[in-house]
Amino acid sequence: MRRFLPLLLSVALLAAPMVSRAEMTLLMAEENGCMWCARWDSEISGTYPKTPEGKIAPLRRHDIHRPTPGDIALEKPLYFTPTFVLLENGKEVGRIEGYPGEDFFWGLLGVLLRGRGVSIEASG
Repeated sequence: MRRFLPLLLSVALLAAPMVSRAEMTLLMAEENGCMWCARWDSEISGTYPKTPEGKIAPLRRHDIHRPTPGDIALEKPLYFTPTFVLLENGKEVGRIEGYPGEDFFWGLLGVLLRGRGVSIEASG
């Protein structure tokens, strides 16, 4: 029996389901004619998917004038463009309203991600 317990424990640990990481997404609420959205596009959008942040929380765009998709649960309505909403498994866990410039964007996004237990170095 003594030899059997370590083997049983090893099998149980290997068979136990692995804890899956929450799926994160960065929702960008935007609208046509938004100059700050255009500025974000010119300064960030090309590099965002290549950054650690972009790999952890891929960008999903949303027209602010359309109904909120059914797979998203927001804490409050979207009023301003751009608004960046950090989603964890489709549920809002943080937001950045407006685009304060490239340096501030990376810093604020880093704060949101660290608040969810994600540790990365700033990309910007």
